[in-house]
Amino acid sequence: MEDIRFGTDGWRGRIAEDYTFENVRRATQGFANYLTDQDRQGSAVVVGYDQRFAAEHFGATAAEVMAANGFQVWLTNSATPTPVISYSIVEREAAAGINITASHNPPWDCGFKVRDENGAAVAPDGLRSIEALIPDRQEVERMELADAQGRGLVEIWDPAEAYIDHISALVDVERIKEAGLRILVEPMWGNGMGWFPRLLQEGKTRVSEIHNERHPLFPGMERPEPIPPNIDGALRKTVELGVDVCLIMDGDADRMGIGDEEGRFINQLQVYGLLAYYLLEIRGKRGPIVKTISTTSMLERLGEAYDVPVHRTGVGFKYVGPKMLETGAMIGGEESGGYAFGESIPERDGILGNLYFLDLMVQTGKSPSQLLQHLYDELGTSYYYDRIDTRFPSEKRPEARERLEGAAPETLAGLRVTDIVTVDGYKYELEDGGWLLIRFSGTEPIIRVYCETTDEEKVEPLLEEGLRLAGLK
Repeated sequence: MEDIRFGTDGWRGRIAEDYTFENVRRATQGFANYLTDQDRQGSAVVVGYDQRFAAEHFGATAAEVMAANGFQVWLTNSATPTPVISYSIVEREAAAGINITASHNPPWDCGFKVRDENGAAVAPDGLRSIEALIPDRQEVERMELADAQGRGLVEIWDPAEAYIDHISALVDVERIKEAGLRILVEPMWGNGMGWFPRLLQEGKTRVSEIHNERHPLFPGMERPEPIPPNIDGALRKTVELGVDVCLIMDGDADRMGIGDEEGRFINQLQVYGLLAYYLLEIRGKRGPIVKTISTTSMLERLGEAYDVPVHRTGVGFKYVGPKMLETGAMIGGEESGGYAFGESIPERDGILGNLYFLDLMVQTGKSPSQLLQHLYDELGTSYYYDRIDTRFPSEKRPEARERLEGAAPETLAGLRVTDIVTVDGYKYELEDGGWLLIRFSGTEPIIRVYCETTDEEKVEPLLEEGLRLAGLK
């Protein structure tokens, strides 16, 4: 039987190759066994899914297995954003959740994410336990969906209203509705479609959407990931329509991106800095910040300025979510554009994050480009970031790791290396407060090279240094 392994955020595979109904049943049985071992049998479990090919059928399959194992299943009635699924776990007082989604992966993939009773990603130790409990197909319990519904073990319901009530208590939606903004929304053919027109209807603010139909091939983009070049069409449309801001969400709406009023991308590190500034300065909140090693040093600067601690983790919300719960964090996030908020749930939320960004615009009266410049003025310097992803076969990883383990450069692109951190990658911290990071993707056969620096002219040389260190040059 195929091994099922949980990566950075769940198990992902190619549809009809390793991601099959049989393997979804096996993964679900492993999760049911894990919950049973924790004496949670008979508890409620939320199951949801995204817009990918056959995702609703994979979701129903997971519901059938959980019901056959004696769990009360709440199955979403349609493709549902990841943050809504996670919030529903808390709102339904469920023991856990299953989310059928491959998030921002290419169209041929699907995925299987598990969440705990807090709506947070299960920690690495828990994921290893689930993997160990995944059985062969002969050991899977199964019940037909109609039979499970008839026995009251599966209920299909709409989770939207409760989530809308929840986020409306966190941000003044009426203030945004009456602000008269012109907004373009790019849901990337995914679960975020329709949410902002619904949230902001019947006010002075006007919302337009593109790519707001189900299309599992995600035409016009390589994948539903909220970064260039996937969003280039949305940025062009921003200029064409003359809107104030472009709000972007990935395929399952847990990640976000921003296009400014000139059709320029505000990258995900800049957005994290702006959201943290919004909570600290505009909302007056105080609390820890959690960040992965691959995101911005602006957070340390903000932590110093506002006297709040900043905690660093490995990449993935399987690290960020538990750390947020442990520290009572105000915000947590990662380089990929996923941000979670302590006053909500420890799960990435592209809907709430975009609402907060709109509120930042409304309360300051500034455009996105003005907000970014204002942040840099407050920090006393600008920050520049870029990333290169390169296909890299898994079998070559040991050789590359050995090469990187032996690398101890004193300088990179003329900047002195002040520290080398080997948590979930190889990170070289630099004298200007910037950094270079080399790490292997936890979900795909890819090696990533990232950098952030306060000198724009150093970005390309730093990335070249990273490729050289990894043996790719």
